[in-house]
Amino acid sequence: MFRRLHALITNALVTVPRLGRNVIILSVCQAIGFSGAPLALLLGGIVGSQMAPSPVWATLPIAASVIGVAITTIPAALLMKRIGRKRGFILAAIGASVAALGAALAIIVHSFFLFCLALLLMGGNSAFILQYRFAAAESVESSYTGRAVSFVLIGGILAGFLGPEIGRSAKDWITSGVYSGSFVAMAILYAISTLCLLFLKNIVPKENVVMSTERPLRVVMAQRSYLVAVLSSTVAFGVMGFIMSATPLSMHVMDHFSLEDTALVIQGHIIAMYLPSLFTGFLLERLGLKLLQVLGVVIMFTGVTIAVSGHNFFNYLVALISIGIGWNFLFVAGTVMLTRSYYPSERFKAQGANDFVVSTLQALAILLTGTVLYKANWELVNLLSLPFLVLALIMVLTIRLQVLKP
Repeated sequence: MFRRLHALITNALVTVPRLGRNVIILSVCQAIGFSGAPLALLLGGIVGSQMAPSPVWATLPIAASVIGVAITTIPAALLMKRIGRKRGFILAAIGASVAALGAALAIIVHSFFLFCLALLLMGGNSAFILQYRFAAAESVESSYTGRAVSFVLIGGILAGFLGPEIGRSAKDWITSGVYSGSFVAMAILYAISTLCLLFLKNIVPKENVVMSTERPLRVVMAQRSYLVAVLSSTVAFGVMGFIMSATPLSMHVMDHFSLEDTALVIQGHIIAMYLPSLFTGFLLERLGLKLLQVLGVVIMFTGVTIAVSGHNFFNYLVALISIGIGWNFLFVAGTVMLTRSYYPSERFKAQGANDFVVSTLQALAILLTGTVLYKANWELVNLLSLPFLVLALIMVLTIRLQVLKP
């Protein structure tokens, strides 16, 4: 087993030079810029519970960050179609830096509305970061698509450390507002990401040299492969977001675990989301898209089962790690499947529509988290995820796809 794992990792490292500069830069920016997501996850509910008019609205700031993704996905795709991916990514990173400073100010003046607005704008940058994987896929030969997507997602490993660590270590930088310093530190990281993006090459897919017919969006979305791809990513993000956003509240506020223990679980979860990317691309080539999706559903189901079995630190940690690994398999498989369902000329609208559906439903799930958690309990939060996992499993198993393997 260990020999096989060593071979997979070695093969991944050998492949890196072939992926090119763009993929490496996008992975680095994923690590830096995406740190805002786990930071918002860790602190959004905690800060929200201190400022919200009612406890049931505690997760509204987290939901706002995901709503920011939802309402920005399509405009982001259209903007980058007009000005290019590089300029779009840079503008978004600058805006996120300003938004993070706004979040710090909101904590200082104790404004729940301003805090939600700031996280909404930070979420807008995440809509652009979601496009990093498509930019990476367009920067390499089609045979390396799976590996390029996985390599960019590897940046999330560092983000899993950085986000919670910033939330914990920088919370007292500014004495007039606990946790305000965390968002100031995040603003600095966004600025560093902006500088890195300046070295990105303009991305022009090689397939663009061949003219292709552009179909209406409804035709693209009606394809079975497109529908399964969207379903895979939607279930991955929806279930993960629903449970993950409830974790800091359940652990820190309700079960009285320390912020350090809570941050450790969030770090473990985020790392589990992205660490498999070291070999997910190779698993995809070995198993095929369909089997990788099934494996992702089964692992997420296992995580939910562990979560409902107890409130110990071990239960939280192992459950969130399992859900993170399952998310990775479902998301990577869904992304690669999506890239095979449209012509190059259709890529912006097809990608934007996918991310809009995924982020909108995730935002709805997170928005409901606080209500379910406070009105019911941690167990019900997890159990409500099971029907969606079963639905995804049935759809993947019963829908016959034309292309299952790269």
